[in-house]
Amino acid sequence: MAAGMSVEQPLWRALTAYRVLTMGYALALYAHAYGEYVHPLGAGAYLAVLAVWTLATVRRVSGAERCTPLFLAVELAVGLAGILLTPVVDTQARIDAGGPTLPSIWTAGAVLGFAIKKGWRWAAGASLLVGAANVAATGGFAQDTVHDVLLVCIASIAIGYVVEVARASERTLARALRIEAATRERERLARDIHDSVLQVLAMVQRRGTAIGGEAAELGRLAGEQEAALRTLVSSGVVPEAPASRAAGNRAPVPPAAVPPQGRGGEGGEVCDVRALLSAYAGSRVSFAEPGAPVPLPSAAAGELAAAVGAALDNVRRHARGPSGEEAQAWILLEDEPDAVVVTVRDDGPGIPPGRLEDAEAEGRMGVALSIRGRLRDLGGSAELLSVPGQGTEVELRVPKDDQHNR
Repeated sequence: MAAGMSVEQPLWRALTAYRVLTMGYALALYAHAYGEYVHPLGAGAYLAVLAVWTLATVRRVSGAERCTPLFLAVELAVGLAGILLTPVVDTQARIDAGGPTLPSIWTAGAVLGFAIKKGWRWAAGASLLVGAANVAATGGFAQDTVHDVLLVCIASIAIGYVVEVARASERTLARALRIEAATRERERLARDIHDSVLQVLAMVQRRGTAIGGEAAELGRLAGEQEAALRTLVSSGVVPEAPASRAAGNRAPVPPAAVPPQGRGGEGGEVCDVRALLSAYAGSRVSFAEPGAPVPLPSAAAGELAAAVGAALDNVRRHARGPSGEEAQAWILLEDEPDAVVVTVRDDGPGIPPGRLEDAEAEGRMGVALSIRGRLRDLGGSAELLSVPGQGTEVELRVPKDDQHNR
């Protein structure tokens, strides 16, 4: 695991501080009991080596990459050597009375290093070596010795276990983020495919059937490919391919620049939503807009306009007026303090209950992806209200919050 992971890195910093502080503590104990040692110079020589080693290797325990298992093994050997040297330089009376070993609690740093680096099993093994060295130095199982060894063992095992659980959680989170990113990319590509390839195939199928002859066979093949592609879009990963607007599909004009009074984020271009939506106006589509510019970041405005286009495509393809002609549609653009709201309404027959769910199950993802998916990616929402016989109304809301629209 990389040294910069959020859970593990603070533990390495804590271990770095622990080694330095416990080194100072061991030196303080030596200075306090200097006159009680049998060989004070020998004890001082070891502690000098300990201090040099600790200070010279401070950077080695600043992260997992530098703190290798070999380094930890040498670190543990330095601590064990100090424990085994204690009966040589100290008096037996002080040892029997529970006096500290030369490295004192500094040795636990190596054990904790194994816990962070390799997990609780390695920490348990290092703890057993420290315990065996303490028993050999004291000549028996003194109460203080057993207490200290158990404390180090339990603490290191607990820390090692927590680190292993944290690593597993981070791997799970990273995998979930990758899946979410892949899903969002699949939905984005599916929207582009729905807006282009699927509509071209559907148009070829309808025109071929109407013309007849060889064109009917071409239309049949286009229909089969449309069904297969819809199945792939709704259930599998869509291969990336250049998306182009279908012929005859109403596409918004390029974003028109407006004065930098809108909110486009840092360095983001801003466009007037009115200019995009006015391209949809026609004999069957009425457009009502505010008198002032309605600025949005270009990317967000483009996605909003594409969602409006998808809603109008549904009107053109599925909604028919009482005389059989294409239903009349109305677009209303509103600039609210915290959001831009677009309402698309038609006077068609409405959507029967359960029709959207059935369409999504069949792989027809126009509403699910081209409309709701786009608005969800912008941090907004798409609400659809349809009453059979009274038409359909789609309300698209895009927040002006920069963090959603950058």
